[in-house]
Amino acid sequence: MAAVSQLIEKTVIRFPRFARQEIIVHPLEKGGSDRKFYRMAFSDEHSMILAKYGRQREENRHYVAIARFLGEVGVRVPEIYFHDDEEGLIWMEDLGDRDLWSYRTEPWPLRRDLYHSALDQLLTLHTRAHVATPVEPPQLQAEFNAELYRWEQNYFLENCLVRHFGLDADDVEEKCDRARLSEIATQLAELPRCYVHRDFQSQNIVVKDGTACFIDFQGMRPGLPQYDLASLLYDPYVRLPDTERAELLDHYLEALTDFGQTPAADFAAVYDLCAMQRLMQALGAYGFLGHVKERSHFLEHIPGALASLREVLARIPGLDGLRAQLAVLA
Repeated sequence: MAAVSQLIEKTVIRFPRFARQEIIVHPLEKGGSDRKFYRMAFSDEHSMILAKYGRQREENRHYVAIARFLGEVGVRVPEIYFHDDEEGLIWMEDLGDRDLWSYRTEPWPLRRDLYHSALDQLLTLHTRAHVATPVEPPQLQAEFNAELYRWEQNYFLENCLVRHFGLDADDVEEKCDRARLSEIATQLAELPRCYVHRDFQSQNIVVKDGTACFIDFQGMRPGLPQYDLASLLYDPYVRLPDTERAELLDHYLEALTDFGQTPAADFAAVYDLCAMQRLMQALGAYGFLGHVKERSHFLEHIPGALASLREVLARIPGLDGLRAQLAVLA
């Protein structure tokens, strides 16, 4: 962790008005990110978030530009106060501590309103961002193409089935319906794209004054809207009952018409394929983070995500071998 005194010193340099105030620094935990976050609390009851990022991942350097772009197109994201590119420091708006995940035990009417807010923000992203013409377009990550979809599939096979469950790699390769998975990757890659968040789950949606706000959007890229939608509705951190998931899916589709768009005839089928891809990516990440990075708490989410993947695979033809492999896993 960066020395607290250094964080305070750099903050006062950038914001001299706080020089005479007491500044308390609170480190914040944030998922599997390689970035560090701190809440800078000032004696006048003002606060801001300070993010420290490294150079290991290119996407970290583009966070600020993407944040400003999203704000311009109407997506609620933290306001950027100052960016020190040389030091890898970002001072930004403090949205508070209540993410969508923290509401998971609240009554459905309350949660429904918050999910609706998140989906309405998502629709703004999906319908407006890719057609916007900013003066300085943000640099995005590589688009979802067949290679990336196949990478997600391999990530799951290697880090979940082989690394976590200990299945034989050759046996997995033989029985995983590789040709059908490759066909799905090609099919998805040929569909029209919009801009997607890429990691749209409950811990990346912060609620401020009843409105959903997006964070961790630095992985934004061209992709399919169903991928984001499935990321939230099949979120392993908050397993939604079937009735709630169906209601939220209906809300997205009905609201889509308010944005002047009509769902494609194959929307539901593509949604299932994207749900499969997203769950594979998540399960691969849990296996990798849990075993390679030794963050064992991520392994707790594998059973729930695996149950959701089984449910989704039951609706996708041509994956009998993979379904059989998952059926015997505890």
